[in-house]
Amino acid sequence: MTSLASVTLEVDDPTAAERFYADAFGLGTQLRVRAAEAPTTGFRGFTLSLTVSQPSTVNSFVDSALEAGATSVKPAAKSLWGYGGVVQAPDGTLWKIASSAKKDKGPATRQIDRFVLLLGVEDVIATKRFYVERGLTVGKSFGRKYVEFDTKPGPVSLGLYGRAALAKDAGVAPDGTGSHRIAIGSDIGPFTDPDGFTWEKASD
Repeated sequence: MTSLASVTLEVDDPTAAERFYADAFGLGTQLRVRAAEAPTTGFRGFTLSLTVSQPSTVNSFVDSALEAGATSVKPAAKSLWGYGGVVQAPDGTLWKIASSAKKDKGPATRQIDRFVLLLGVEDVIATKRFYVERGLTVGKSFGRKYVEFDTKPGPVSLGLYGRAALAKDAGVAPDGTGSHRIAIGSDIGPFTDPDGFTWEKASD
């Protein structure tokens, strides 16, 4: 089964980005950064998401991100589906921290249950077909609205949304130009998908 090993963020200042992510989230090798100066404006067409067990853990990660230099895009709050919020890292990446639970069942932890990459695409059906042809297995599919791939046992989960819907969920305008500033490390790269997202051969 195809797995995703990592995502690499292309940033202006890798040293500052590494410091931010260590302080904010403490992620391991599934998140990498490298220097890049490719021009980019507005919404970059993707979000990264941390799924956790309960609201207090959401708050812990949001607070640490803000203390490390992130800005609040959507303050953490209850919703129909659970509890969560969105922050923007200093390098411009949008992060959603969320839990399906609306109440705490214990003290806050720093445990991350899932690390999820959501791609905003122009045609969910066509992009789903593109990825299935390259060996990915669909885990969940809701027509033209959302697709989730089964990428276990890899550390990164992958989903597809319509671009406008993903931007709305993140709390930003859908407009954007230039580089996505992200590369996806997997055992099926290298290639570029229909929306310009770059996949690379996973490296140790």
